[in-house]
Amino acid sequence: MAQTIALAKFKVPLGSQEIELQQIDHVEGGMSLMRVRIKEGKRFTIFDIDPATAQQWAQAMQAWAATQPTSSHD
Repeated sequence: MAQTIALAKFKVPLGSQEIELQQIDHVEGGMSLMRVRIKEGKRFTIFDIDPATAQQWAQAMQAWAATQPTSSHD
């Protein structure tokens, strides 16, 4: 059995994808993963990632965002 905790939910301005971040705690093994759910229309893409991968992904996204001009989509 796993417990799900909502972390964040937002909509991408271009493309209208809905992104939801959840923490998934597996009771038996004590392992926590971050679930990334991307909804595009009726289709879902779901990634369950470990903390190390989440950190690498976040750092890569922050590094890229820092090189981009400020957007009015905030």
